[in-house]
Amino acid sequence: MTAADESMAVPMGRTEEASTVAVAIRNRRPFSRWFRDLGWRHLVGIAAILFAVFPVVWIISASVNPTGSLVGQKIWPDNPTLDNFRELLDQDFVKQGTADAGSVGETSVPYTSWYRNTMLVAGAAAIGQTFLSALAAYAFSRLRFVGRRIGLLAVLLVQMFPQLLAFTAIFILMTDMKDVFPAIGLGTTAGLILVYLGGALGVNTWLMKGFFDTIPKDLDEAAKVDGASPNQIFFQIILPLAAPILAVIALLSFIFTINDFVIASAVLGQGDTESFTLAIGLQRFLGDAFAKRWGVFAAGSVLAAIPVVTIFLFLQRYIVSGLTQGGVKG
Repeated sequence: MTAADESMAVPMGRTEEASTVAVAIRNRRPFSRWFRDLGWRHLVGIAAILFAVFPVVWIISASVNPTGSLVGQKIWPDNPTLDNFRELLDQDFVKQGTADAGSVGETSVPYTSWYRNTMLVAGAAAIGQTFLSALAAYAFSRLRFVGRRIGLLAVLLVQMFPQLLAFTAIFILMTDMKDVFPAIGLGTTAGLILVYLGGALGVNTWLMKGFFDTIPKDLDEAAKVDGASPNQIFFQIILPLAAPILAVIALLSFIFTINDFVIASAVLGQGDTESFTLAIGLQRFLGDAFAKRWGVFAAGSVLAAIPVVTIFLFLQRYIVSGLTQGGVKG
């Protein structure tokens, strides 16, 4: 390239760039058209985000509010402090005034025991529900046996009635169970886990069966030709491919168990304070037991949300990877 060609290259490049900018400006849509076609969706999305984030910000603000009251609550307090968290975790007793004589007594607040009980119950219920639902869904999806259709209809009928409707029956059953099997009766953590295991079995089985039906049966036939047993097919082929639905069911079961209050109150509410779950224990902060301590209640709620968010972020990776990977590779 000669010197003359080099001198002409820069102006030509600038001319092309200027023409590109002019075309972009000429083709730019007016703001009214952009808002009508796309802009309103952004506003709806922002409004939905604010609507979802506001309760989270409010409860975090209440947890660091030094007044411990919701009167005059702001989006963020003037002098935030962690005293509510220290009071919830460090001290052994919360002083309260009794309604009868007006005297001051001491009531135990074993928050760490409530936290441990909740994680134990939620973890065992999530794992148990996922495993039992997988076994039932595999049988209904892959096996052909007498009563299969009736069983599917029975599962469908059971899931139409929420577990909450059986509140009174569960309480009576657990009361009678305590006389026969005290280890799984009323007021026991094991009894509450058993109640949770049977409560969501119907809906989880149907969800998992629908996912199992999408897995090609050619994989089962190929494994049988290679000499795989039914157990090997289930644990080494079906379950790895069903990781997305397993993660979803485990997450939903875990969240439901942590948030449940009615059934947990029916089974554990009349027992020892040490055996409470977080839902029962935190509810007492809003009742007469701990004199409506809103700041401590908010701090306990924030700590209770940490495992849910952590498990959701952990399982989200498996859900996305399971959905993007194919079940059959060439």
